Amino acid sequence: MNTSAKSFAREPRVLILTTDDCSYPAADMLGQLHLAYPATYYMLRTRCPVLFPEDFYLRCFARGADAILVASSGTDCPYEGAYSRLAARVDRVYQRMKGEGLDPRRLRLTAICSVCTKAFLREIERMGETLAEIGPLPRGTAAQERGA
Repeated sequence: MNTSAKSFAREPRVLILTTDDCSYPAADMLGQLHLAYPATYYMLRTRCPVLFPEDFYLRCFARGADAILVASSGTDCPYEGAYSRLAARVDRVYQRMKGEGLDPRRLRLTAICSVCTKAFLREIERMGETLAEIGPLPRGTAAQERGA
């Protein structure tokens, strides 16, 4: 759906999954430094994003998320093999998104360390640029209609 974000009457909603030990501290530091990101970007702090099944991402899109940014710990994850499992899961979600007619650019996996505030803010800005290009998900998409 290559529509401009300007054709929508609302700001895009982005879910950001952050990890307790790495990306959440970076996000918290954004606030301490008074570096802003859009109010429609919601953070969900988690132990490790590998805990979320593939359907979770599709349900988020169905329930109103226009994009999801998975700010993981990367290979620094304290849980053995979690990052490689997460990356494989995200690849499978990309395939499912294509099957649902969702642009895979709406889901991004990135690694953010605990002090990488500029990298975190840059990822948020990149997601905003992507959404400006592809636009928010119009309500009433196939995923939303099936009530995933």
